[in-house]
Amino acid sequence: MAQEIRITKKPPRRGDDGYKVVSVRMREEMLEQLDGLSEKTNRSRNELINMLLESALHIVKVEE
Repeated sequence: MAQEIRITKKPPRRGDDGYKVVSVRMREEMLEQLDGLSEKTNRSRNELINMLLESALHIVKVEE
């Protein structure tokens, strides 16, 4: 008689949320603007950068 083998799903490791960590150099003035916007909107710098990049990717046009 064959017995059943049960394997449970392994919970995702911390950081396995579909996001990858990247490092970006940016001008100090831009960082100050981001920090100001972060303070005004009560959103993290990371959240704002993702929102702004996502918006920009939808409107960018590549010229040949």
